[in-house]
Amino acid sequence: MFKPALVTSLKTYSKKTFLSDLFAGLTVGVVALPLAMAFAIACGLSPDKGLITAIIAGALISLFSGSRYQIGGPTGAFVIIIMGVIQQYSLSGLIICTLLAGIFLIVFGLCRMGGLIRFIPFPVVTGFTSGIAVVIFTTQIPDIFGLNIATDVPGGFIEKWHCYLSYLHTTNWSALILSVGTVVTIILSRKLFPKLPAMLIGMLLMTIVSLIFGMNVTTIGSQFGTLSLSLPDFPNLDLSQMGNLIQPAFTIALLAAIESLLSASVADGMTGGRHKPNMELIAQGIGNIGSALCGGIPATGAIARTATNIKAGGQTPIAGIIHAITLLIIVLAFAQYATQIPLAVLAGILAVVCYNMSEMQTFSRLLRGPRPDAAVLVITFVITVMVDLVVAVEVGVVLAALLFMGRMAQISDVSSIKHDLNDDDEEDASRSTDKLNVPDGVEVFDVKGPFFFGAVEQFKDLVLQSLNHDTKIVILRMRLVPALDATGLNVLSDFCHQCREKGATLLLCGVQVQPLDVIRHAPFYRELKKYNICTNIETALIRANKILSHGSKSHH
Repeated sequence: MFKPALVTSLKTYSKKTFLSDLFAGLTVGVVALPLAMAFAIACGLSPDKGLITAIIAGALISLFSGSRYQIGGPTGAFVIIIMGVIQQYSLSGLIICTLLAGIFLIVFGLCRMGGLIRFIPFPVVTGFTSGIAVVIFTTQIPDIFGLNIATDVPGGFIEKWHCYLSYLHTTNWSALILSVGTVVTIILSRKLFPKLPAMLIGMLLMTIVSLIFGMNVTTIGSQFGTLSLSLPDFPNLDLSQMGNLIQPAFTIALLAAIESLLSASVADGMTGGRHKPNMELIAQGIGNIGSALCGGIPATGAIARTATNIKAGGQTPIAGIIHAITLLIIVLAFAQYATQIPLAVLAGILAVVCYNMSEMQTFSRLLRGPRPDAAVLVITFVITVMVDLVVAVEVGVVLAALLFMGRMAQISDVSSIKHDLNDDDEEDASRSTDKLNVPDGVEVFDVKGPFFFGAVEQFKDLVLQSLNHDTKIVILRMRLVPALDATGLNVLSDFCHQCREKGATLLLCGVQVQPLDVIRHAPFYRELKKYNICTNIETALIRANKILSHGSKSHH
């Protein structure tokens, strides 16, 4: 479970496999170059932060990954949170936040939460992913139009657009032409040359156009100076901020976990393989800690780059390591030329990324689905755009949980059997279903569906209020109860006590494995006694007749 995929891959590694990994690593390294710089600039940081992240975190994630194909690095999912952390807590706060997120991810993995995180509802994931795409695109408007904004851009979504519109007269048409040209080039490249890195082609072509025509636009060099990968002076960390950073750090960890496991699942679907989710979370944690210590930003598994790796022939995590080395060599060799890349070109690349992130078709399909799911989708999306991603994730998960509880409560049912019932507990289909008589003084209740905190109200309304002085024995038929939680157990315990107070005996029959295990560890199991739990309704009625024939009161 905790063995990296690299370890198992090396057992059968060959020259042919290495050549496949080499070509794939070189391809993904080239693809990652413009994205790494674009994501860092979108966060309000210099492009070298994104490159350091892609190199350090990318290599570490591949070294320890639970997937053979995962490619790690900076992604758009973190842009909003990173911007907020930097604005409020500066770069020092971001480093602490990334370190904490890495620790959280390792804890997730060690606690074997890899399987649980995948149960976050799809409408919530789609809602905040689409919302992130809208917010990132909004932050790129000044670079796309080359706006000359004299004041600080407001933080609110509506306020941002009001600011942009008020400065729309300052549009730099050269910047707009380069942005649109980048988008068009990427689209055409994907159609005409699907095997070539479309985003790199768009970046190089539009940069050359800018240089040939001497366009007056903001470039990486004019905005950030020289591009260097030297490790920065580690800032003094203000540990007093740690308490405030736990919430955004946890959100970063949660997003990294979701996106990396989703990416690994996509890779499994493309290759027929199977990743180790808990080892993957540990790898993501190590990658984020390494990135923070080297001055980078949060990282996770990147779906597009992972898919590119597979399509290029990647076979093992060696391809991911080669991708990081390739990126390092490219930056060291061509850093001086990278400073001439216009920000409008990188903004055009991000516009394409945002369109891909928006998942318009999926969003539209979910809107036409069940209304409760559509409501969760829209609420998560709106809160992400208008308020904050952290709040959106929290609200979305809570709403989805409440929706799930409501649905489980709908399929849960408690009914009273007054006279005769069928003996249909037996698994043998060849046996006839005989009518079983329910004697006077015996109440039988058929409980169906999960018996948990969202589904106990009906039990309370029907069963707890049905006890009277004539009731000598109560039988709970639980053959169709697959799960029992602490709230359901507490209701059963209270009911057991009420039966004893009123002189009635409680019998359970047909209890499945999980509920039976929960009941056996409960204090009231001693009162219930082992012989009061029967295998089926027939056995329970035989037991009830014996108790009645002996004139017995409750035996708990």
